[in-house]
Amino acid sequence: MKPTIMLTAGGTGGHLFPAEALAGELSRRGYRVELMTDERADKYGSAFPADEVHLIQSDTLRGRNPFRLMKTVLKLGLGTFQARKILKQKQPLAMVGFGGYPTFPPMFAAALAGVPTILHEANAVMGRANRLLAARATKVAVSLPVRNLPSTLADKVVMTGNPLRDNVLAVSETPFHAPEVGEPFHLLVFGGSQGARFFSSILPEALALLTTEERARLAIVQQCRSEDLATVEQAYQKLGIAAQLETFFKDLPQRMASAHLVISRAGAGTLCELAAIGRPAILVPYPGAVEDDQGNNAKFLEDAGAAWPVRQKELSADRLADMLRDLMTTPAKLRDAATAAKREGRPDAVQRLADLVEQTTGRAEHVREYEEVTS
Repeated sequence: MKPTIMLTAGGTGGHLFPAEALAGELSRRGYRVELMTDERADKYGSAFPADEVHLIQSDTLRGRNPFRLMKTVLKLGLGTFQARKILKQKQPLAMVGFGGYPTFPPMFAAALAGVPTILHEANAVMGRANRLLAARATKVAVSLPVRNLPSTLADKVVMTGNPLRDNVLAVSETPFHAPEVGEPFHLLVFGGSQGARFFSSILPEALALLTTEERARLAIVQQCRSEDLATVEQAYQKLGIAAQLETFFKDLPQRMASAHLVISRAGAGTLCELAAIGRPAILVPYPGAVEDDQGNNAKFLEDAGAAWPVRQKELSADRLADMLRDLMTTPAKLRDAATAAKREGRPDAVQRLADLVEQTTGRAEHVREYEEVTS
């Protein structure tokens, strides 16, 4: 029987994609990999590279309504009981959690059962569920310098980076060529549901402020919500801009590698992919985050000289047009930002995290030197 490593992740791509990357790496190393998650991730069940997927009861702590809080506590308690039964049956060597409240019951159950736990934090601000779990974790792996890291965790925190899927690694060595003035300029725009809505509104307005010659250089690939596709397409046709619009791009890493500039939100996964591939970006952090995790993420690449973050409330069509005009006429800025992004990339993050799992379980044949994080 292969030894088992249990993974747990919230039901969104930002949590599941790094877990998917680690699952693939651990499988290649000869482990049986199983996943605990909630029903939101059920659509990933057939695609996730796990030997078995367990759906666990969970809920998110939100608001102060006592009835709502009681219901949440009961669901988390039920999920912990479910996870404890599975752990007793499967006897995994370790539990690795990737954030989100669905990870709370499995990680808490593992800690109670004495199973070594590794907590992975993708963002520059530690999420609420991870903060609740961190004190009990055996190790805490981080992707970026974490700004709200308690000093009590310093001796257990390791910088591994954010595990990247194979389709990202496959294009990570694609060279960057900044277009000279007059050459075609490839612009990639994406950003989740709310991001897509905002970009669908502001991009056509901003591009209308460019000259006819500037617009003629543009080749745009843009994610749009389905209800916005026709309107945005008509706007670009009127402006004479070549554009490919879709609600979702399955080959987004390849699109990223083909871009001269990316405009996107600032999720941790996006930033780590930009860095691994080495592409400059205008970042517009999601404004609704309670703890401004995307704003802090974006500052990491800004400080490295790899991106230009702008708050959504501060990004007018005029300002975006000025930024695009500047970058389209100064290829050196794009080259420098792409080089800076590449310096921050960690394409070996999945190997580093898998090494940490093996080190924590005492099964590592070769333990690499890890970069300890103290702040």
